[in-house]
Amino acid sequence: MGDELTDRQRWTRLLICIAVGAVIWFLPPPEGVDQQGWHILAVFAATILSLLLRPYPMAVMVLAGLLVLILTRQAGETSKEALEASLSGFADTTVWLVVAAFLIAGAVIRTGLGRRLSLSLIHRLGKSPAGLAYGVGTAELVLAPVVPSNTARGGGILAPIVDAMVRTVGEGKSAAETQQLGRYLVSCGAQANLITAAMFLTGMAANPLVSAAADDVAGVRFGWIEWAMGAIVPGLIALALLPQLMKRLAPPGAIDVSAARAKARDDLAALGPRRRAETILMITLVCMLLLWASGPLHGIHTTVTAFLGILALLLTRAQSWRQLAETWGAWDALVWLGGLLTMADMLKDRGVIDWFANHAATWFDGMAPLAVALGLAIIYFYSMYGFSMLTGHISAMVGAFIAVAVAAGAPPLLIVALLAYFSNLCGCLTHYSTGPTVIYFGLGYVSVPDWFRIGFFVSLFHMVIWLGIGLPWWKLLGWW
Repeated sequence: MGDELTDRQRWTRLLICIAVGAVIWFLPPPEGVDQQGWHILAVFAATILSLLLRPYPMAVMVLAGLLVLILTRQAGETSKEALEASLSGFADTTVWLVVAAFLIAGAVIRTGLGRRLSLSLIHRLGKSPAGLAYGVGTAELVLAPVVPSNTARGGGILAPIVDAMVRTVGEGKSAAETQQLGRYLVSCGAQANLITAAMFLTGMAANPLVSAAADDVAGVRFGWIEWAMGAIVPGLIALALLPQLMKRLAPPGAIDVSAARAKARDDLAALGPRRRAETILMITLVCMLLLWASGPLHGIHTTVTAFLGILALLLTRAQSWRQLAETWGAWDALVWLGGLLTMADMLKDRGVIDWFANHAATWFDGMAPLAVALGLAIIYFYSMYGFSMLTGHISAMVGAFIAVAVAAGAPPLLIVALLAYFSNLCGCLTHYSTGPTVIYFGLGYVSVPDWFRIGFFVSLFHMVIWLGIGLPWWKLLGWW
């Protein structure tokens, strides 16, 4: 959204970020934090604020933050040492997992496989408004493990299909009937996108920040297998019940949707027979998912599996290197994700995270560990009202919340799981929480008051599903 700002707005927001960072920089550090750690915190705070205000693209602001740390020698005695330290986050395996997944996601979109799968599911399931919604949700579930950009998945592939379906059904119908169906399908599509983003480490680009914080702050592994294992039961139940919930929150009305199903069939026919590149890509994706799911048996790292998939596409010429290299989202994610992980590591190494956790843990003295975990998770969830993007919310809060919970005695794996899944599910609250919700809202079928009303009730739905069913499931897994 930074590109939509005027120069005056852009510089005003940038100066606000600089001013906030400068104020923190020149304040005396609290007891237990050295000057260098405090200066790193000041730069980190200014960078996080810039992710919320967005005067410039996210990668630009993270790069600017790193350069401040380098030029002020916060990460090393010499400029070279500071540079080397500031590049450490770019060697993180989770960063390269995201890069690799973005490259593969580009192939899913370019080959038309993502659109083919989506249209096929909608054609097969779309016998009613709820059937269309299940088709959208199933397409999200199929694509989520291998398309890490929920914006590309929801906004780039499925939102246009949803809009086309509504317009097709609406031909010859009243505007009110069309609006009703649109509100229902848009609400289902946007919320299904967030559920599937919560179900996989590779379901949303910022999810690895949670995984990295789990390792760095709590000392627990929460990789692709653990993430999916914890989410599979509550996630599938949530996807199954969502269209039924939306029938009450945004009723589709009594409208014949056979035209949408016919359009999906026609669009599929227009795509023609499956091409060689699509077949190779589909086989590659299935093999990758099998390798990810069987990780404990063969020991191949998740990121290595992703690169094996890329190599298979290149060697079979299903994709050229030029095509993969043109996937700009991969390189954008490399800069901002690697930079944020670098800053988080610096804060941990300088003892800032430990200081914050030890100080904040005193707020929960006398509370049961489970109550601490649940209380913090719910606060984390609803704090999303104050954020304009999921990535900024995760970057600003997840490491600190994990640290506080662990210091207060909460089970580490439990708090990590709660924050991992809530990091995506909390996007249900507003129409500005993440790219897909902005795109779905922009279709014009749901008003702002309706979005907030529906979002709040969906948040209660998530609490029932992910706490009422998730907690017993995680207990069975031995996470608490």
